[in-house]
Amino acid sequence: MAEQRMQIGEVAERTGLSLRTIRHYEEVELVVPSARSKGGFRLYTGADVERLMVIRRMKPLGFSLEEMRDLLEVTDRFSDEASGDRDEREHGRLRERLDAYRKIAEARCETLRAQLLAAEDFAGTLRKRLDGA
Repeated sequence: MAEQRMQIGEVAERTGLSLRTIRHYEEVELVVPSARSKGGFRLYTGADVERLMVIRRMKPLGFSLEEMRDLLEVTDRFSDEASGDRDEREHGRLRERLDAYRKIAEARCETLRAQLLAAEDFAGTLRKRLDGA
């Protein structure tokens, strides 16, 4: 059975990304549609949607397009290595790079948590001022 293919509008709905953003990610080669229809429309698979969701989750962590591209390449190669014949040294290098990105992501999450606490504290201060006025 052939995998379901979706046009860009359905992908946008599923991912919460705009058509413009999806097209931009294609232009910068972060994600490439798996196929095109006879009419030239982009067609995406479930794997393409998953890749877009990974990109969407990287964005708030401040990863640059270059970092996103590198991280996607590392995760693709890491998955390929895990599923087939693997070179242990190469797998070790990929694992180290992936772990470095994990540490960066965790540090950036901690920064975002601190920013959120400061923002919530500020919103609370404004509420108190309004309640006291």
